[in-house]
Amino acid sequence: MTEFWLVRHGQTKWNLEGRYQGSRDIALNENGKKQANRIAERLKHIAFKAVYSSPLQRARLTAVRIAEVNEQDLSVCLDARLAEVNLGEWEGKLFSNIQRDYPAEIQARKTDPLHARPPGGESAIEVAQRMAQAADEIAALHPEGPVLLVSHGLALASLICQARGVSLENVYDMVPENAEPAMVQWDPGRVSTHG
Repeated sequence: MTEFWLVRHGQTKWNLEGRYQGSRDIALNENGKKQANRIAERLKHIAFKAVYSSPLQRARLTAVRIAEVNEQDLSVCLDARLAEVNLGEWEGKLFSNIQRDYPAEIQARKTDPLHARPPGGESAIEVAQRMAQAADEIAALHPEGPVLLVSHGLALASLICQARGVSLENVYDMVPENAEPAMVQWDPGRVSTHG
């Protein structure tokens, strides 16, 4: 089993506005930069074997800050599979407007949270599958850990569910706060992404 430390990126302007980011490459705001500095200080004494990040700048810059401060002299490995869910037509829109303009899709997500998808976007099960594939490969490279993964809300929630044996139907309830760490033990042979 590999010990993974999971960190969601620092805050962005769109987080504050309640605007869906998804795969859009949105920068950290000033508070997000401060959060990245704080989490870097909190984690600087952990002897990470490696740091992996989504290539989206809000995650990448959070990961770089953590790696810079860490006593292990680490570099950041980018992995596109760690990116956030692609929200298709919903990206850039306020959640309140999505509820108004896409009532059938919102209802579908409540009824079938694993397989429902925004128009032109990805489903939660697809995110869970690519995240698990990335985690399996990273765990094979660093079987003991600890390894830091810096990613995004739904993407990390899918790993937390799988690692802790929580049904993926609860994935939207497991989204971590910005720049708050969660530790999981990842056992590739035990984890299943079947919905």
